[in-house]
Amino acid sequence: MQSLFIQNGKETPEPVKAQIKGHMPTWLQGTLMRNGPALFTVGDSEYNHWFDGMSLIHSFTFKDGDVFYRSKFLKSHTYKKNMKAGRIVVSEFGTMVYPDPCKNIFSRAFTHLSNVIPDFTDNNMINVIRYGQDYYASSEINYMTQIDPATLDTIGRINYRNHITINLATAHPHYDDEGNTYNMGTAIVGLGPPKYVIFKVPAHVAEGSEQNKPALQQVQQVCSLPFRSTLYPSYFHSFGMTENFIVFVEQPFKVDIVKLATAYFRGINWGSCLKFDKDDTTFFHLFNRKTGKRVSTCFYGDALVVFHHINAYETEDHVVFDLIAYTDSNLYDMFYLKNLRLDTKSFIEANANSSPPVSQRFVLPLHVNKDSAKETNLVTLADTTATAVMKDNSQVYCQPETLFQGLELPNINYKFNGKKYRYFYGSKVDWSPQPNKIIKFDTVTKTHMEWHQDNCYPSEPVFVASPGAVDEDDGVILSSVICPDPNTRPFMLVLDAKTLAELARADIPASVHLDLHGLFIPSAN
Repeated sequence: MQSLFIQNGKETPEPVKAQIKGHMPTWLQGTLMRNGPALFTVGDSEYNHWFDGMSLIHSFTFKDGDVFYRSKFLKSHTYKKNMKAGRIVVSEFGTMVYPDPCKNIFSRAFTHLSNVIPDFTDNNMINVIRYGQDYYASSEINYMTQIDPATLDTIGRINYRNHITINLATAHPHYDDEGNTYNMGTAIVGLGPPKYVIFKVPAHVAEGSEQNKPALQQVQQVCSLPFRSTLYPSYFHSFGMTENFIVFVEQPFKVDIVKLATAYFRGINWGSCLKFDKDDTTFFHLFNRKTGKRVSTCFYGDALVVFHHINAYETEDHVVFDLIAYTDSNLYDMFYLKNLRLDTKSFIEANANSSPPVSQRFVLPLHVNKDSAKETNLVTLADTTATAVMKDNSQVYCQPETLFQGLELPNINYKFNGKKYRYFYGSKVDWSPQPNKIIKFDTVTKTHMEWHQDNCYPSEPVFVASPGAVDEDDGVILSSVICPDPNTRPFMLVLDAKTLAELARADIPASVHLDLHGLFIPSAN
């Protein structure tokens, strides 16, 4: 496990050509960009958590049947400060770096308590996202870092707060059919009361705007929602979007604002400021994408933790949304390096009582009103066992249908995002953080198929549709695969998305580090 997660990654700054085995589809033209933590030590200092590692950006370029690989560390302000100092000097999620010891305790307290929210790292190591025509390395903070998808060069840092008042934002936005980007953020300090904010960034720069300015200059707030608890807002990593609605799951996995604001003074890391209240309630909010108006019905369910949504859609006057749920918040704890250093058997034993990831389907009926029958399932769809029951307090209690257990990093044919769909893909984790299988799940037949190779660990599967495809699963699945065996090169795997049969693999003559998320950028015609 240690070699897969904790070993420092290496740059491959110039493109290297892969060796192709099998038949690489010649229609596959474009670049798969990937992002993830890959540098865990600087000098004699080491991070505590896997999500602290400094970002390494990868690209796999498909051109005329060939594949070219390159990678570069994100040259963020954090990276530059650490490299200049020769040690870790910027705090991360699980690693708190304290100020110069020459500063006395009163100076330290003043410095960090003068700001309600600290100035976070800009080590954007979760995903690659698009606003307008620009691409950014992103995490969940107010900073993003623009990158050149052709060269992987770092262009510069952008601060959300220069364009919209938010302190945190997700690294999992949504894109509509016109190319507009929707995202969610948390406004903890700024104008007005603390709130969750949903915003839209247009696909194209408006006429008369400065062309060299970021697309975020035209950001539009769609709507907002006040925190249910001012000092304990819900944490969220992603959200759902249908053709007409935004789906926000306000979960009882919360950020302790006071603890966050005083983390330096208390001597704790930011990760410890997240708390799951298993006795609390999960609320499901629907917002109209066009008007910003929230559906007035109060939908709620049992306590859960969700990081990744799969998809959402509307059908027969219902909103259906699928997500990966947990019944505890142990996932982040698993990725502390001290845990990753355990051998696989010890790791599994240590986490035997932790919640596995479960793919669940929730259904929210839109026809609910004060006269709806009490204690009766209001879901009228024939193809799901999910329920929504009106209670005496006129709130609707929702229970999900379980689809699959053990899948994370879900992906779909994004042409079906927000629309009724059938298939989703993901990585099977089998109670180790190492993904070891690629899964395709059929939401109609409730069956699945898988790809597996002994001692190989695939990354998040990415779907790319075939030219002119009609069938939802007409395309390929792309996944970079690594192996702890030094005699086995990392490779880019290309699977038939219908059957998960291997079409080709591209052996990479360079080091490739395990990553998190990314996106495919088709070549311009």
